[in-house]
Amino acid sequence: MQLNLILVFVVSLFTLNSFEQAKSAEKQAFIIGERLEYHSKVLDEDRMLNIYLPNGYSVDSAKTYPVIYLLDGSKDEDFIHIAGLVQFASYPWINMVQESIVIGIENVDRKRDFCFPTSIEQDKIDFPTTGGSAAFIEFIETELQPYVESAYKVQNEKTIIGQSLGGLLATEILAKKPDMFDKYLIVSPSLWWDNQSLLDLEFAAYEGSKDVFVAVGEEGKVMKRDAKKLYKKLKKTKLSSEILGFKFLKEQDHGDALHLAVYHAFEAMKVIVVAI
Repeated sequence: MQLNLILVFVVSLFTLNSFEQAKSAEKQAFIIGERLEYHSKVLDEDRMLNIYLPNGYSVDSAKTYPVIYLLDGSKDEDFIHIAGLVQFASYPWINMVQESIVIGIENVDRKRDFCFPTSIEQDKIDFPTTGGSAAFIEFIETELQPYVESAYKVQNEKTIIGQSLGGLLATEILAKKPDMFDKYLIVSPSLWWDNQSLLDLEFAAYEGSKDVFVAVGEEGKVMKRDAKKLYKKLKKTKLSSEILGFKFLKEQDHGDALHLAVYHAFEAMKVIVVAI
């Protein structure tokens, strides 16, 4: 009986101590950046932005950062894993990219925003909201980029990352308004849209040089063919390019190609960072 009482006392003491330790533990939010709502006059709607700020970022510091604009940039899309990859790639012992700000643009209607008007009647029926890419590009160029440049400590260097329909939009910008960005990471682009008409365009000339990296996974004959066709088209052009890369990810498909593709793009651009 006495032994049982001792055991009860010991267990009670342990439980009480654990409870006291739990009460003394203080939980804090783990924050990697900022989230804000931006009203676009061009689109006539509110847009949500997720913003990753490098460790040590301070408005009081003279240090400035390149900016990476990420399409499909919500927290339950590609923002978190790409922001983590940017952080990893900018570690001094990795040194693939400079420390960078990431602007994740959340979607409202990606088919509307990422696709230009199509002449294919069935696509108009299947995707009735499409055709608004010109307005979305104007939003990025005339509203979002100026806002970011006024609100954050930024350098002139701007990168865009787009996959699938986002890759279609990034390619359209490269073709029509290439000076909006300095680096283009185009992954699994949906260049089948409008019967590959974007690939038939003569791409606009641009100032200086651009870095362009195209990647595609094992995603079917059309996706692979069109990605390679884009790369070959850019390779034949007389426009200046510091880096023009292509990567076929044979172990990846449309669902998981982006992360590894961006890693390879950063790896290909590592020589530029070292040279700065």
